[in-house]
Amino acid sequence: MDATIYYNASCSKSRTALDALRDAAADVTVVEYLTDTRDRDALAELIAAAGLSVRDAVRSGEPLYADLGLDGADDDALLDAMVAHPSLIQRPLVVTDAGTVMARTPESLQRIVEGLRGRE
Repeated sequence: MDATIYYNASCSKSRTALDALRDAAADVTVVEYLTDTRDRDALAELIAAAGLSVRDAVRSGEPLYADLGLDGADDDALLDAMVAHPSLIQRPLVVTDAGTVMARTPESLQRIVEGLRGRE
């Protein structure tokens, strides 16, 4: 089974998700999104596929979020900011044939791993 993870090596949740995918015997493509940033349309599609709102996919706790004054920003402004500053993108996003999830919680990660194992 194939999986793609939008990954940040300094993020413990990204590392945990990658380990779980590999433990599930997935053929994992790692996209280091800080240096290999998706364009605006691709990012919007990825967020929608995960069933998230754009606001749910932005790291509002980042100092840059406040510096850019994004509290009242609309989706277009948030997407533009996330493309220009990929550190604002919530992580890790995982894409498989079983679906796309924001694998931040143990439950969401478990759903994607079970989906991988169910397709073996």
